[in-house]
Amino acid sequence: MSDSSDAAELPALGIDIGGTKVAGGVVAPDGTVLATARRATPGASVVETENAIAAVVEELALWHGGPLVGVGVGAAGWFDRTGDTVLFSPHLAWRNSTLRQDLATRLQRPLWVGNDADAAAWAEYRYGAAAGADLSLMITLGTGIGGGIVMDGRLQRGSHGVAGEWGHMRVVPDGRLCACGNRGCWEQYASGTALGQTAREVARSSPAAAALLLDRVDGDADRLTGEDVARAAADGDPLALELLAEVGSWLGQGIADLAAVLDPEVVVIGGGVSVLGEMVLGPARARLERALPGRGFRPGPRVVAARLGAQAGLVGAADLVRRAVVDGDVQRSVRGGDPSPLTLR
Repeated sequence: MSDSSDAAELPALGIDIGGTKVAGGVVAPDGTVLATARRATPGASVVETENAIAAVVEELALWHGGPLVGVGVGAAGWFDRTGDTVLFSPHLAWRNSTLRQDLATRLQRPLWVGNDADAAAWAEYRYGAAAGADLSLMITLGTGIGGGIVMDGRLQRGSHGVAGEWGHMRVVPDGRLCACGNRGCWEQYASGTALGQTAREVARSSPAAAALLLDRVDGDADRLTGEDVARAAADGDPLALELLAEVGSWLGQGIADLAAVLDPEVVVIGGGVSVLGEMVLGPARARLERALPGRGFRPGPRVVAARLGAQAGLVGAADLVRRAVVDGDVQRSVRGGDPSPLTLR
């Protein structure tokens, strides 16, 4: 463990835990990723997932061979405000799990633990597309929709730790059933999952219109995925381009709703769907312009693609543990004392 006086100048380990992999990196203070390692995520077992995290940390620490600030861990799931407890994870086995305590005992290093989209939002604020913004929002588009808020240089986790779960805003009353238990959630209309579902619906009802898409799956509409639509759009398939524009339009509507509440300077779009670029972002900006409350009399947010790609989560997690050590907030949890929230200055 390094002293907080020199922690700002040292690399940190960042870990990003998803449904299929545990990815880690040694991250320099300027955000450069110096080395990476990964393991498969055994999502059905809490213990095996922690084993995978520990293996990645050990491999990277051995590679680095020098002092490290600590370990930042970003995971897909809902955390309490302190970061001590994973309340729920949709793709992993954590349910009210004491992840930070378990990892701190095992790793014996300063530790930051939190939501992966929060970590990505922080990375884009520190090093990427939202650098220097007074109020930035991160929207991660993948299987669902997640995100994070950075305001006045602080990561905002909410009163209960679960701020930024944009995907579960209801945009269609009594609409599609969502995994969260509600109907009509935003992620059911503006995500990779939504893209695939809409493609399947169109292919079943209008197979002639979807002929080019169906050719990709041997005529079986049930096999169509968002990835199939994305590849078809890249090849110029008119229906695929229309479906992507529809997802983009839903994205823009949701951003307009967020702008009405939070008035962000910039909205950063990350996650797997964001690699489609202007095929999604162009329609999103157009819908935002039409739907922004008070349009014509107020500025709206800039909508930009994330810059850090798939490494944003581990880069942000590494910087968050570094800042927590510098501020003296992480030492208490490692030593078993006061579990107060990490404050980011």
